[in-house]
Amino acid sequence: MSELYSIQRAMRQMRTAAMQRGVIAILDVGTSKIACLVLQFDGNDDFRESDGVGAMAGQSSFRVIGAATTRSRGIKFGEIETMSETERAIRTAVQTAQKMASTRVDHVIACFAGGAPRSYGLTGSVDVEHTQVSEQDVARVLASCDVPDYGSGREVLHAQPVNFALDHRSGLADPRGQIGHQLSTDLHMLTVDAAMIQNLIYCIKRCDLELAGIASSAYVAGISALVEDEQELGAACIDMGGGTTDISIFMKKHMIYTDSVRFGGDHVTSDISMGLQVPWAMAERIKTVYGGLVATGRDDRDMIDVGGETGDWEHDRRTVSRAELIGIMRPRVEEILEDVRARLDAAGFEHLPSQQIVLTGGASQIPGMDHLAPRILGQQVRLGRPLRVRGLPQAAAGPAFSSSVGLCLFAAHPQDEWWDFEIPADRYAGRSLKRAVKWFRDNW
Repeated sequence: MSELYSIQRAMRQMRTAAMQRGVIAILDVGTSKIACLVLQFDGNDDFRESDGVGAMAGQSSFRVIGAATTRSRGIKFGEIETMSETERAIRTAVQTAQKMASTRVDHVIACFAGGAPRSYGLTGSVDVEHTQVSEQDVARVLASCDVPDYGSGREVLHAQPVNFALDHRSGLADPRGQIGHQLSTDLHMLTVDAAMIQNLIYCIKRCDLELAGIASSAYVAGISALVEDEQELGAACIDMGGGTTDISIFMKKHMIYTDSVRFGGDHVTSDISMGLQVPWAMAERIKTVYGGLVATGRDDRDMIDVGGETGDWEHDRRTVSRAELIGIMRPRVEEILEDVRARLDAAGFEHLPSQQIVLTGGASQIPGMDHLAPRILGQQVRLGRPLRVRGLPQAAAGPAFSSSVGLCLFAAHPQDEWWDFEIPADRYAGRSLKRAVKWFRDNW
């Protein structure tokens, strides 16, 4: 398979050790902010045998006892650009959260955006050895999936069985213990840029922390922003961050497709900075306080003090109308949403029984997004907020923290992945696959 396979297994063992201690940290490494949440587990639940993530998953098993965010440094498009700056930002966030929690944290579970994700739909089939499906049968059917040649320089981040079929019964979540003759599976595999993962692992090690898990931001944002019915019937989660916009499609409570657009809220800020000739920090403030996407007649009369500190009296007393600001912001947001629409079309999103789309992430909060998005993405669009979890501060309950909250749920209830089963090592050779079709296209 890949080098990351053995690393992932080691991470799962570390996670189990951290659970026994009862404390683990969540680290959302984003382009605009780094968020750290410290979780305390009750220790009563059997985490290993969890059924995946439901609407109330994790509500009884953990609570947030520390939270901190800091401005992200050294990260561009979700990828580490300057190691020392990123290390310093992670240390700041973790130390502040530890201080609030009054406890030391050694293990973290991290998520990241970007990394040029690619989705593959794989299938496999084997005969059941002793009529009753055992753990070994599940391992064998996963090993029978033809792994595509996904190229050098890429690693498998997630490899999750999303559907099992036993003889003629499809749609089984867990076939273990059931009686039948032929076991088949549909597997969703997500690969990302290997260098990006290695950089993140190295950076967290430099912060004197042990990595107990790693996940895609697109996946964990979907876990927290989509309600249970949407995860079951089929929905897309669009996580609009600072440097990237991540797309994940869920079906039957599993992620079945993911992609990423290298545009986000920071590009809107950059357009304002260039259009109004103001510093980045001022542009961010103008976007947050006065920004919008839908102009009304009144916006021509609403004037915004642009200001400045150049020493040029005329330049520093400039004002612009809110309509002009909207004229700068709207084209960029339209471009992001049109890119998202193109990715959804390429994924065959229209074949799903439900075309629900949920927007989340910090950039989804721009006023007027709820009017503009349905015109480009389709009528079934809503703005999503993360699930409520115990102890979560009010400041961390907004759409910008969907990935952080989703990562908490992922930590408490990880879905079964390829490396959770004892698959024979010789089955991991990357074999060529003539066609990596999206498995759900054939099923729905």
